[in-house]
Amino acid sequence: MANNRGYDVVVDVDDHEGDLGHTDLQEDLEFHSSSTALNPLQKPLLLRLLTLIDFNEPTSKFPSSAAHTNFHPPSSSPPNSKRYLWTLSFYAQFFDVDTTAVLSRCLHALLPFPNPLIRSSHQSFLDILDGNPDLYGPFWIATTVVFILFLTGTISHYLASHHDKAFIYNFRLLSGAAGLVYGYTAFVPVGLWGALKWFNRSSSATLGEATSGSINLIECYALYGYSNAIWIPVALISWSPIQILNYVFVAVGFAVSVVFLTRNLWPVVSGSEAKVSRGLLIAVVGLHAGLAIAIKFLFFAASPAAKNNRGDEAEKGEKMVRALLGM
Repeated sequence: MANNRGYDVVVDVDDHEGDLGHTDLQEDLEFHSSSTALNPLQKPLLLRLLTLIDFNEPTSKFPSSAAHTNFHPPSSSPPNSKRYLWTLSFYAQFFDVDTTAVLSRCLHALLPFPNPLIRSSHQSFLDILDGNPDLYGPFWIATTVVFILFLTGTISHYLASHHDKAFIYNFRLLSGAAGLVYGYTAFVPVGLWGALKWFNRSSSATLGEATSGSINLIECYALYGYSNAIWIPVALISWSPIQILNYVFVAVGFAVSVVFLTRNLWPVVSGSEAKVSRGLLIAVVGLHAGLAIAIKFLFFAASPAAKNNRGDEAEKGEKMVRALLGM
């Protein structure tokens, strides 16, 4: 073979077979001299291409031309469909959370202090939410607190009653617990969110720059909803007739929940003016103190002996709280 000569490859296909599946390379491949000169670097490349073709493969297995196209028919429903307020899909997105995430958020609410046992205890609760706040945990936590308050409040009233008469269940405790817990969890976050939006807008207009912190309404609901988790163990142990223990238990519950709230709200409210920030935190602590006082005096009554020694001020305070809640 000459170094600068090329070759034509001729494949002889049997007419009676009609495909490449019965082609014998040794018999049907013929090499003819070509007048076209090939570069020496092209010869081994041509041979490599020929070796990659499997002529014994049936033609039915060859992919059709439609398989090589990137055409995909359009979907009947767009992937990013809008969710409207009156549809169930709008509310379903706030309940899209698994049990592990709910338990982790409850643990951070119960232990708001930096804890070496919790890997992410140094993070704020808003960082733990990771842009996916839920209403599943807050709803069931509030519901659990309502029924436990009714149960333990009934036990506390039974222990404080005179046993010479038949005990009558006070189902106003159930409606009072529902009004107190659901009302606090539903309306206080809305008020806080509205105040933050108002004062942050005022600060931005005055200073000409955006505030550092921000929180949406669902995150406010999640923050307050998970802060109620501490009232579950508190309600389970505060039915004791020993009143000093009940005060201690309720005070501990108030301290844990208010630390959880203020620790996670401070990065948000600090973007406002100093007076506004202090005022918002004082309002948060004051409202939460009112919740703790209402829980103590409405559901964990004193023992008969303690009732006789109670002052008129405590009696008036309890009556005032009951009047406010319609109990």
